[in-house]
Amino acid sequence: MEEFKVKGENLKERLKELVREGNVRRIILKNPSGRVLLDMPLNAGVVGLALAPFWAAVAAVAVLATDYTVAVERDKGTAVQKAPGA
Repeated sequence: MEEFKVKGENLKERLKELVREGNVRRIILKNPSGRVLLDMPLNAGVVGLALAPFWAAVAAVAVLATDYTVAVERDKGTAVQKAPGA
């Protein structure tokens, strides 16, 4: 599982990038103390309205504007790209 830090104001944009990659199976969002705030499985091909609850949850969490840890579980056999600045 890949993990990286992201600031609250950049959270939604970074998660959008991960969803667009298409090889992400699950996203886990943790606060600075390690508490899981969001644990969302993503199925391949999920688009549009199916992601509405996910984005609503992300918006609610991002408003706290702090540092978060994002853990990403990817499909096996796919290349892992490092996040910029990670």
